[in-house]
Amino acid sequence: MGHAHLQSIHVHPVKAFRAVALRTASVEPWGLAGDRRWALIDDGGKVVTQREYPRLALAAAGLLPGGGIVLSGPGQRPLTVPVPLPPATVTADVFGTKVDAVPASDAAHAWCAEYLGRAVRLVHMDDPATRRPVDPAYARPGETVSFADGYPLLVTTSASLDALNSLIAQGDHAEDGPLTMDRFRPSLVVAGTAPWEEDGWSRIAVGEVAFRVAKPCGRCVVTTTDQDTAARGREPLHTLARHRRRNGRLVFGQNLVPLAPGTVRTGDPVRVLERRQENAP
Repeated sequence: MGHAHLQSIHVHPVKAFRAVALRTASVEPWGLAGDRRWALIDDGGKVVTQREYPRLALAAAGLLPGGGIVLSGPGQRPLTVPVPLPPATVTADVFGTKVDAVPASDAAHAWCAEYLGRAVRLVHMDDPATRRPVDPAYARPGETVSFADGYPLLVTTSASLDALNSLIAQGDHAEDGPLTMDRFRPSLVVAGTAPWEEDGWSRIAVGEVAFRVAKPCGRCVVTTTDQDTAARGREPLHTLARHRRRNGRLVFGQNLVPLAPGTVRTGDPVRVLERRQENAP
């Protein structure tokens, strides 16, 4: 696979907020350290995302040592939010999965509610080792995940984004492109591969850390949201529907589960340890 290497690392401290780029990150069993340990929930306990509220793309959360965050966003004063203390928990509904989470301070709830213009609460996942299992259809016993959509990490490749942008440029909505990688909210971006090469991966190593490639990532309306303006377009879903439909899902990127903890750094070599069999999903 040539000189494939880790081009960039991204964490999303609050689910649905904008990404934070890192040069190095600890890989924990449930994802990158600091990634999606916080989320917003509505009055009914459902997790709130950019699917319903594109404006979340413009909100940011800086990481603090120890797991706290600093919230910022257009028109809002920054607010430091410490990790809340258990044992008081509430139930968060993550796409139908009930997860115990610890509510943040009243000040944090008020900040988020003012920013979105609706009643929401900010919650923290105190113990990712026990709170939420990975989708059992694709998981091994004991695998858990943070507030990410379904899997600990998502890997994308810059070559596949280039290929997708070429397809968009040839299509009906060329004016929507080219797209930037932040639309896809990856954890790891790999450079130096062939386009769509990741479709054939079964196990990979990024530097010292090995990962199981669980399944292709099905994409949703969030990918049509410009992460710098919160404006919505028709791409990439229009083009993915024509060229990247797999088992009824529009796919871009691959979901990863770490096989052991470790550290990843930008520039790390990426090696394929095992390839998918030809007819595997």
